[in-house]
Amino acid sequence: MSMGENGDGSGPRSEEAAGAQSASPAAELERLRQALTEAEERARSHWEQYLRAVAELDNVRKRAQRDIEAANRYGLEKFAAELLPVRDSLELAVQTADSRELDARSLKEGQQATLQLLAKALERLGVTSIDPVGEPFDPTRHEAMLAQESAGARPNTVLQVVQPGYELNGRVIRPARVIVAKARAEG
Repeated sequence: MSMGENGDGSGPRSEEAAGAQSASPAAELERLRQALTEAEERARSHWEQYLRAVAELDNVRKRAQRDIEAANRYGLEKFAAELLPVRDSLELAVQTADSRELDARSLKEGQQATLQLLAKALERLGVTSIDPVGEPFDPTRHEAMLAQESAGARPNTVLQVVQPGYELNGRVIRPARVIVAKARAEG
C-alpha cells in the first residue's frame, strides 16, 4: 500500500511528508527574509551613493559657476597689466612734449618705442597681425576695399593691405582691409 501502514494515510510515512512540507515553507520564509534584508541593505547603499553623487555634482556646478564669475571679473587683468607700460610711455611722451625740449627725431623715436611696447604686449596676449600681401583673398580673414587691375598678380590675390587685421589665438578679431587684384579688362 502506498498510503502508510494502516492504509488511511495516518502512518509514519505521512508524518514525514507533513514535516517536510511544514519545514520547507519555514526555510523558504527564512531564506526570503534574508534575501529581503540583503536587498534592503543594497538599496540603502545605492541611495547613499546617489546622494553623495548628487552632492558632488552640485559642488562641481557651484565651483564652475564661481570660476566663470572670477574669469569674467578678472579676465582682463593680464590684458591691463600688459598695456600699462604702453600707457606709461605715452604719458611720458605727453609730459616731455609739454616741456618743449622735444625735436621731431626724438618724438619719432619715442613713438616707435611705444609702438614696440604695444606690439610686444599684444603678442604676449596672443594677438597676431594679419598681413596677407600676395596671398589669395580669404573672405573669412580679409575685407576687400577695392578690386584693382594688375598685370603682375593673379586675379583674386591680395595686392596691398590698407589696414592690417588681427587674430586672437587664431580667431579673427578684425579682418585685414585689402586691395584685391582683378584680371585686366580685354580692350
